[in-house]
Amino acid sequence: MTLSRLAELAADTTASFVLIARDDADTVELLSGEVVDVDLLADIPLTAGGVAREVFAMVPYRQVRERGFVAQDDGAPLRCLVVDEHVHLPTDKLLGALPQTPIPLQDAGFDIADDDYATIVERVIADEIGRGEGANFVIRRDFTAHVEADERTAALTWFRALLTHERGAYWTFAVVTPGLIAVGASPEAHVVARNGIVTMNPISGTFRHPAGGATKETLIEFLSSAKETEELFMVVDEELKMMSAVCSDGGRITGPHLKQMSRLTHTEYMLRGRSRLDPRDILRETMFAPTVTGSPMQNACTVIRRHERRPRGYYSGVAALFTPNSDGGHDLDAPILIRTVYLKDGVLRVPVGATLVRHSDPHGEVSETHGKAAGVLGAIGAVDRDRVAEARTDTDAPTGESALADDPAIADLLGSRNGRLAEFWINPQGDGVDGPFRGRTAVVVDAEDRFTTMLAHQLRHLGLEVAITAWADALDADLDAADLVVAGPGPGDPRDTDSPRIARMRGIVARRLDQRTPLLAVCLSHQILSDRLGIPLMPLERPHQGLQKSVPLFGEEASIGFYNTFTARTAPGADGVEGAEVSADAVTGDVYALRGERFASVQGHLESILSRDGIRTLERLIAHSLA
Repeated sequence: MTLSRLAELAADTTASFVLIARDDADTVELLSGEVVDVDLLADIPLTAGGVAREVFAMVPYRQVRERGFVAQDDGAPLRCLVVDEHVHLPTDKLLGALPQTPIPLQDAGFDIADDDYATIVERVIADEIGRGEGANFVIRRDFTAHVEADERTAALTWFRALLTHERGAYWTFAVVTPGLIAVGASPEAHVVARNGIVTMNPISGTFRHPAGGATKETLIEFLSSAKETEELFMVVDEELKMMSAVCSDGGRITGPHLKQMSRLTHTEYMLRGRSRLDPRDILRETMFAPTVTGSPMQNACTVIRRHERRPRGYYSGVAALFTPNSDGGHDLDAPILIRTVYLKDGVLRVPVGATLVRHSDPHGEVSETHGKAAGVLGAIGAVDRDRVAEARTDTDAPTGESALADDPAIADLLGSRNGRLAEFWINPQGDGVDGPFRGRTAVVVDAEDRFTTMLAHQLRHLGLEVAITAWADALDADLDAADLVVAGPGPGDPRDTDSPRIARMRGIVARRLDQRTPLLAVCLSHQILSDRLGIPLMPLERPHQGLQKSVPLFGEEASIGFYNTFTARTAPGADGVEGAEVSADAVTGDVYALRGERFASVQGHLESILSRDGIRTLERLIAHSLA
């Protein structure tokens, strides 16, 4: 009966349905119902007549505008399927019923030529990363082809191919609605909210198993890579920014773990926190994953807008399933929309992106996009499959990797990573009622880097009553009323006085200094404060993006995480300038911290997971400012 129902839905060109195969499940879920397109996440119709409804939603990238971020508007709808029917189909029987004749592609190729894409990469590295606009950015291009087959038949054919040849995907899915068909195998959840617990799952690093399978030696070599480790830490920092915005306890990290597939191994952390927010609000505050946008997120959207030639559609958005729960609300399950094929008006489109960092090789990034497109096309059977493609049933797949994860040497190597991290984000944090600054108020000025949400959480842990305000909304009267103003971090060149954001942050720092009222300046604002005190600013030869350093901070050595392209630099050995004490590098003169009458500043990010001594240093600097 249920398989015949799928056949009916597929044959009806006006019908809408979704197929979802979850990781390790032996059934495929079939959801059907009416489609409703809405403008805002808040408009997703979770209730009808006071009754909770299950809703599946395709959330396009352009919804980041709800957070005040920029995006090209292609009109991609926020499409909702209000579920009337939700059944489970046995996977083995479904495979026998789905079409499997390969769908040929015509006129296939990228929408942006390789040389043109390489030029875009060079421009982003020089004009964006090189000028301090962020640590990394994801710039996409689309593989396109014409398809003459019936679109619904093509969708079911590709879904069958993914069920047969992909393993380890968080969701394998097909979305079939009038005007929007999407088929994919998303490797990871972006955000999940169940029973008041929010979970995010940052993943970074890919170990492709060598011929004959992974060995202890090859896995240890992978896990010993400083580059892979630091990239994972940076992703965790970015997602903790989001967790701190939606979770009352800020979010805690557990792991790291190995995410093992038949041919690949990844490293990952789990982030968990408590939240009473509406799941639509949780989704809004976590749009979208830094692994497909960049960091800091707000400026990443601006960079994407400047350098991508076409709107993103659904690429880097999420597929979100809202399910009624026993509390009268809804649980949320939202995987990232990557490794996905879109089909409309006979044109297939596979968006793929490369993560660009300062030392990216433009032609290497071109190759990465080719590899990603080939992986998706091979998985759906549109091109010859790569020998190393994931497979649900693969008699040639190497064995023994599961045992490697339990090897004491591997476990110790993974566990040793946490020795570099701040215990604040690993251990229970408390509610701040006994914090040393209880009864005091603070306003954190966000200069377009949501590290401020983590910083505000730490301030609350220290007892402060905290509000966050965007730089453009920061009113002098509100700042004057606060016991402490924290001028926050942000992207860009601190010397750029033509930038309204930089100019406003300069004004905020100057006002607090002139009034001799407590100020803490972080990263960008530290540089602005340094400039105000006459300390020269200059770009670093090699940016400190996700770099952990042990530095002198007024009589103590502190392990701090840095994300800066510019630095204030004084004469080596100098310990002060007029009006301020200086903690600086003894060799380079790079200024790590300042303190003077009712102010203090720090170049590093005390809120980062990389700042093992972050919470103690933060307390010391605030105590000085308030003294």
